[in-house]
Amino acid sequence: MEAIWILLVLFLVCAGVGVYATARAVKAAKRGIDRTVHQARRSVEDTRLRARQFAQPGTAGELAELRLSLRSSMHATEQALTASAEQDRSLSESLDLFRRLSEHGRELEEELKRLERDPDKARVTALLPELRDRTQRITHSADSLRWAARDRAQRFAQDDLDALGREIDVEAGALRHWTSEQAEPSGSGYGSASGAPSAAASPSASSSASSGRSGSEGAAGRASAQEPPSIGTTPRAEGYAWQKPWRKSARPENTA
Repeated sequence: MEAIWILLVLFLVCAGVGVYATARAVKAAKRGIDRTVHQARRSVEDTRLRARQFAQPGTAGELAELRLSLRSSMHATEQALTASAEQDRSLSESLDLFRRLSEHGRELEEELKRLERDPDKARVTALLPELRDRTQRITHSADSLRWAARDRAQRFAQDDLDALGREIDVEAGALRHWTSEQAEPSGSGYGSASGAPSAAASPSASSSASSGRSGSEGAAGRASAQEPPSIGTTPRAEGYAWQKPWRKSARPENTA
């Protein structure tokens, strides 16, 4: 019995999930269709206004130009703010301001649309300066919001790129660690802990040491030449020069 209740509960849960998913899919499809229809109608209306702007000079052409300028500015600002608000929540206030501005824009567009069908062209012509001023004020406000949002997004992207560049420079320096090791000095005069002189000794020190050794060797040689012979050494066979005149010559033997 308990197994039957468990299966029934699972069936109801699966059925509920399926109904919810189906409803979400239907709503998403409906929104997609509505968005497509709205974009198609907007494209058709913009094309008609451009054609009227060039084909009908005078009051009708100016009204079409004002409507086209208003619609283009408001649509571009709406897209820019909506796309930026998904990443930057501080633009929520800007979206609220744009919604209030959109009310004035829709009212102006409806008024321009009614004036297109008004048979009193003289009165419509008299209203054109005021209508042009209202359109410029609304489009200027919309453009200000749009460009401020774009500048903010570009500034954030630039700051993030600068920070990323600094991190990459640090990482690149860490990867090239062998360059810092090659730049370190080899020693300060002694190459090992045993006290052996370093091979990087200066040439002047080597020449001074060699000249000192040669000088000491020459002094030792001169001292040994002037030192008299010690007792017990073998005298010279020839004798000295001052002894030769005093030697007696050997007498010849008498053969008689």
